[in-house]
Amino acid sequence: MDFLCEIVEVLAALAALALVVVFLIAHLTGGMVNLVRHEKEKYFLTATGEERPFPSLHDPQSRELSVVIPAYNEELRMPVMLDEAMEYLEKRQKQNPSFTYEVIVVDDGSKDKTTEVALRYTRKYSADKIRVLTLVQNRGKGGAVRMGTLSSRGKFILMADADGATRFCDVEKVEAGLKDLNPGPENLAISCGSRAHLEKDSVAQRSMFRTFLMYGFHFLVWFFCVRGIQDTQCGFKLFTREAALKTFSSLHVERWAFDVELLYIAQCYKIPIAEVAVNWTEIEGSKLVPFWSWLQMGRDLVFIRLRYITGAWKLQSPDKTD
Repeated sequence: MDFLCEIVEVLAALAALALVVVFLIAHLTGGMVNLVRHEKEKYFLTATGEERPFPSLHDPQSRELSVVIPAYNEELRMPVMLDEAMEYLEKRQKQNPSFTYEVIVVDDGSKDKTTEVALRYTRKYSADKIRVLTLVQNRGKGGAVRMGTLSSRGKFILMADADGATRFCDVEKVEAGLKDLNPGPENLAISCGSRAHLEKDSVAQRSMFRTFLMYGFHFLVWFFCVRGIQDTQCGFKLFTREAALKTFSSLHVERWAFDVELLYIAQCYKIPIAEVAVNWTEIEGSKLVPFWSWLQMGRDLVFIRLRYITGAWKLQSPDKTD
């Protein structure tokens, strides 16, 4: 019996030591993200090829809606999405001339012709309606979305994936979700597109291993970071300008788990969040590598919470950084 007690004590000591080591690693590796733009990232090209400076999220709004599209090596998939988005936005503007919009394509250091493809739309619709922000180095999806958001002019800011997996007209659904929240005088609210209603069908089509990874990820999200949101990863989210400024000013994660940190920050600030069912279709060519991407996201989820607990990361005041 004494021998078993000694084993238990040793195991408990090792577990405590491992926990301390994890906390230390999380704290020591939790540096702030570099928000300084490369000189080339401060400008967009007009239809005639002139350079113009991007505005700042800190400036007063001058458009009703900004659409931020992160794109990495998307020369093939992006045109379908942009055609659908521009058709919808142009039609809506014709029906309601007071509706103004802009689309910001953020080329996240692509190695293909993503920027050239996006600039065709600038020449077709003008730089007032569609702008291209080309990042000098790949930052990751979260970093691309943040850089585009910090360059936005809209009263509302929509994050939308370049693959067009979500029907663009579903922006009306997330807009309705935002209005239902009745943002107070601070005008803080977020409306998230959700695929949770499709989960039963998707599970039936997945392998047991991928289903296990999915449920494991959902558990980690719930346990460490965000509660009350079934689908944190849908790339179709609508922010009020004020909510975008407050959340993106504190964002650290630049890769796949950035959505979780954004919603974690929002819940820390008690920003109301709606979750709205949207149409979604899986599009071939995803950059997500099932096992390694899930592993990376799982690690990030643990570190998000630990870094805030240890003080390595703090909620930032939205001071001007760009």
